[in-house]
Amino acid sequence: VRALRENRSRMVATSRLAAAVLLCLPLARAFEQGEAIPLYANKVGPFANPSELYQFFSLPFCRPKELEEKWLDLGEVLKGDRATKTLYDIRFKQNTQWQSLCKVTLDEEKAAKFKQAIVDDYYFELLLDDLPIWGYVGELETSAAPGLNDDNTTRYYLFTHLDFSLSYNGDHVIEVNVSADPLQRKDIGNAVGQMVEFTYAVRWQVTDVPYEKRMERYSQYSFLPQSFEIHWLSIINSFVLVLLLTGFLAIILMRVLKNDFSRYTRADEEEEEEEETGWKLVHGDVFRFPAHGSLLCALLGTGAQLLALVFALLVLALMNTFYPGNRGAIYSAAGGLYATTA
Repeated sequence: VRALRENRSRMVATSRLAAAVLLCLPLARAFEQGEAIPLYANKVGPFANPSELYQFFSLPFCRPKELEEKWLDLGEVLKGDRATKTLYDIRFKQNTQWQSLCKVTLDEEKAAKFKQAIVDDYYFELLLDDLPIWGYVGELETSAAPGLNDDNTTRYYLFTHLDFSLSYNGDHVIEVNVSADPLQRKDIGNAVGQMVEFTYAVRWQVTDVPYEKRMERYSQYSFLPQSFEIHWLSIINSFVLVLLLTGFLAIILMRVLKNDFSRYTRADEEEEEEEETGWKLVHGDVFRFPAHGSLLCALLGTGAQLLALVFALLVLALMNTFYPGNRGAIYSAAGGLYATTA
């Protein structure tokens, strides 16, 4: 009995470990008063095309001397995350009114990178305690002043100050927000050789939202554009169209088969030999060995594997496994299931 209990406990522990590795379940982290919370810079990219991603420090922001990358699981890597530690000094439950991050002297190359990012409406993504934060690199203002060239009518404003608004419940971080101060922005249209100072401020506030529900706001709101709206009218129209086409095809096949059956019945009654035509020739091809049997088997096996993979992912989705806080879980699950069903 004792051996059975030990085996059962080992099996349970192994299954939990496998589920944690496969689904990348996050663990709650508790912080103490004044403990430093690392802020990771993940990526930047144009807002209109969320699939176009670049590393955060591809733009000349305040860069540490040695880049320290965060450990990422397989799903996060496949998703395109490249989290790198930043110079922001954020401490648990400690407000910061104003703090200088660094000063950057803009040469022609750095100014051109920032200007192009502003024109393309770049956004950035930061991570604090595995909570994503989004914001814009800058903004472009164009005035329609007749008789002036583009250099005088276009302003490239770079956001140099970030206000972090953080909420906590007990010893857990619950909510993070960031906003750019429009009064502290830098016009870099002709800023070659100028020095830009990046600053930030941190403000903490208490909230009654429990740690288990801190990801609900991400399931209801997303900074990036989404295209998950369900068009029920289009779905119903497509379904009705499929039914009508299936019905027409069935009617045509039934009329053809009815005529064939009638002709073959008359031939049997008259005991005349009639040459087989049409669909009756199929029985001679059913057991014929295909010309490329290995290729057919490979295609059938791959199709069955992909079908099982999609079905398993749908089952996991119905179990509410891929919630927003579980970053890259669907990619990890897809990779694990693909290797398992191979």
